Amino acid sequence: MKKHILYLASGNSRRFGKNKLLVMLGEKPLYRYGLDTLRKVAAEDRDCTLTVVSRYPEIRRAAEALHIPAVDSPESTLGISHTIRAGLSALGGVGSEDFILFVVADQPYLKADSVRRLLAQAHPGTETARLYAKKSPGNPVLFSGKLLPELMALEGDCGGSAVVKKHACTPVFIEDAAEFSDIDTPGDL
Repeated sequence: MKKHILYLASGNSRRFGKNKLLVMLGEKPLYRYGLDTLRKVAAEDRDCTLTVVSRYPEIRRAAEALHIPAVDSPESTLGISHTIRAGLSALGGVGSEDFILFVVADQPYLKADSVRRLLAQAHPGTETARLYAKKSPGNPVLFSGKLLPELMALEGDCGGSAVVKKHACTPVFIEDAAEFSDIDTPGDL
């Protein structure tokens, strides 16, 4: 069984007005917070892979400099389904016993422990799993490899939540809802 983490870093940043993933937040660009967290988690688990999916050459080059595979997603402007498909296609053979974790790149406060706890749900019988703060669901989301056909069939700006709604979902509760905080506008910084 493999656990594949796809770091989705191709957003359009429409509300932000420019590529928010490259904007500095403290000492580093926004996208680096999640990337550094996921890099740490993946390094701890020999059955875990990490792939960056981005239409931005700066992000792909930075990932590759860290020896993390990076995939171009030139059609991401058409919606998140294109980013998901580019990432899944790059993984090659995902078996039905494998799992895929989608993590978005604009959540700088996501904790490594939350990712680890979510990946711990990767076992037979799990269809999907996601983080929850109290009763509120958030990202990231884990999917069984059995759901690969449904994920590949997503269209437009329809993401993995459409698949989660059709299957059993294991909640993984977190204490700090700030982990779900994403950066959508300059005011969010």
